[in-house]
Amino acid sequence: MRLLIFGASGATGRVLVSAALAEGHLVSAFVRAPGKLAVSHEHLSVIVGDVADRKAVEGAIAGHDAVLSCLGVGVPLKHDGAVIAGIGFIVEAMQRSRPGRLVYLSFLGVRDSRRQLGPLLGGIVAPLVLRHEVEDHEAKEKLIAQSGLDWTIVRPPRLGNGPATGAFRHGNGIRANSLLPTLARADVAAFMLAQVGDTTYSRKAVALLP
Repeated sequence: MRLLIFGASGATGRVLVSAALAEGHLVSAFVRAPGKLAVSHEHLSVIVGDVADRKAVEGAIAGHDAVLSCLGVGVPLKHDGAVIAGIGFIVEAMQRSRPGRLVYLSFLGVRDSRRQLGPLLGGIVAPLVLRHEVEDHEAKEKLIAQSGLDWTIVRPPRLGNGPATGAFRHGNGIRANSLLPTLARADVAAFMLAQVGDTTYSRKAVALLP
């Protein structure tokens, strides 16, 4: 499939790009700083642009079968209105050109799933330390949920490095088994890619936990 990945130069985005290429997809990586991507492949196209630029986003969307977003925040622990606007531009462009699928990487600390994280991350870290990032994710999730698109919102806990294990759970009735649940970015990337052709969580948000 022809996949467009936003946030491709971030820690999770790079893993997602590599995983998509390994599966044989044709990948377009939308990045602001191409030097940070550090991935090269004959099936990889790099689109340089700013997600806060409506025209750049619009120009990138057309011609793809699905869009995946790993967009985070520009500055940790701060609000990032530019990325929220960018998600709005992605939604608007997809409503016009109709790629088949939108898969958005969020965080399990948003309000309606926070209880699944447990008392430390869900009760202290998410609402206090990460409150600005969580509020941004909630704003972006709202734009996506109201879009009318075929979307899936993926909500993992804290992310870590390392190879994919396949040893994780997904669903909305699951809860953390430890104080600091951590999931490998490679497992999250594999799950996000699987959602492109799977309708199980179509127009739903889904939690991931080890």
